[in-house]
Amino acid sequence: MSQEKTSAHTRIEEQRATRTAPPSLFKVLMHNDDYTTMEFVVEVLEGVFHKAATEAHRIMLTIHHEGTGVCGTFPHDIAETKVARVHRMARQAGFPLRCSLEEA
Repeated sequence: MSQEKTSAHTRIEEQRATRTAPPSLFKVLMHNDDYTTMEFVVEVLEGVFHKAATEAHRIMLTIHHEGTGVCGTFPHDIAETKVARVHRMARQAGFPLRCSLEEA
C-alpha cells in the first residue's frame, strides 16, 4: 500500500515538471522612411495591428518624429507574421516601409 502512495506522488511531481513557460514576447517596431505616406502607415496600423484611428495616428506621429514606434507586443510567431504582412502590403503599394522585432 505504501508503494501505491509513492507511485501517485511521483506522477504528480512529474506533471509539475512538464509545465511550459509562457512564450517570450516581442515588440513589433515600425521604422520611418522618406517615401511611405502617413496615411498608409495609419492604414497598416488599423488593418494589421487593429489599432483605433486615434491610436494609429498617435503611433504614426511617434514613428515620424522619433524614427521608430511600437505597433504592439506579441509572441514570436504572431509578431513575425505581422511583420511579414506589413512588408507584403508595403511592397504591393510600392512603399519601402520596414518593421522589425525586438524582444520585450
